[in-house]
Amino acid sequence: MNPDANFSGLIQAFFTDHLLRQRRASPHTLAGYRDTFRLLLRFAARRLGKAPSKLCLKELDAPFIGEFLEHLETERGITVRSRNTRLAAIHSFFRYVSFREPAHADQCRRVLAIPSKRYERRLIEHLTPEEIEALLEAPDRTTWAGRRDRALLMAAIQTGLRVSELIGLRRDHVVLGTGAHLRCEGKGRKERCTPLRQEAVGILAQWFRECPADAAAPVFPSSRGGPLSRDAVERLVARHQRTAERHCPSLKRKKVTPHVLRHTTAMQLLRNGIDRSVIALWLGHESVETTQMYLHADLRLKEEALEKVTPLDVKPGRFRPDGELLAFLEGL
Repeated sequence: MNPDANFSGLIQAFFTDHLLRQRRASPHTLAGYRDTFRLLLRFAARRLGKAPSKLCLKELDAPFIGEFLEHLETERGITVRSRNTRLAAIHSFFRYVSFREPAHADQCRRVLAIPSKRYERRLIEHLTPEEIEALLEAPDRTTWAGRRDRALLMAAIQTGLRVSELIGLRRDHVVLGTGAHLRCEGKGRKERCTPLRQEAVGILAQWFRECPADAAAPVFPSSRGGPLSRDAVERLVARHQRTAERHCPSLKRKKVTPHVLRHTTAMQLLRNGIDRSVIALWLGHESVETTQMYLHADLRLKEEALEKVTPLDVKPGRFRPDGELLAFLEGL
């Protein structure tokens, strides 16, 4: 037992011994945990004035972890759900420490007592066909980066891959011949194949003529040749949204993220009559119930249900106010 346990050594053992050797955690899990502790170490360096390698476990007590979570929400602007994800990674580490360093069991107990926050389940955001078209036309196709971004946006909207799956795609994961599809490894080490429409095949084939032919090369490389980071994908989506807003004003009312593109895929499938179980397989959901949220977001389905119960003497349809003044007041 070490009352002054070195935080650096415990973190390394947690990743190499616990996550990699014992749990055989997936690359996606490792990346999520890595990002959490990278943020925590940067916060500790600023708050405590100590290099990460000099930190002691006792300095990272429950009040300090609470300050870190508050910092993520207020200063970095993350959502409650993202905050809970970061907390889950920290909880996993302190559960490991409670067995590895029994002298710190009481400190671990207090950190593990930090609860997850409840959050509002809002209707999911997604794009309309007009907004999809405007976003795909936004990248400048006269530049290398613009052609890459257009191919990435097309792949994201058509396949619904998570951003981690998009940036992890390699050339040998893409088949453009007969039965064109993408192959990826999603959450829980589940490998799945997603078919490609002819439009996406054409854009990707054109893009591949500019890319290195190495099978292990990333499909969407950075300017240095390596895979794009999650932040880089989020920035490029936001940048092209701003450009698309000039031709499609409705985009100004939305915050378009890579995950919104994934929701858009699901909504397109749902509106074309695809069964929820197929959508769950397409998106790599663990449970069909996860796909239930798309039913709540589709107003058209609810209107169709309303038409079936409308009295015979009432014309079905959504109420729309008469006149510009009423429309203005109703829109407030």
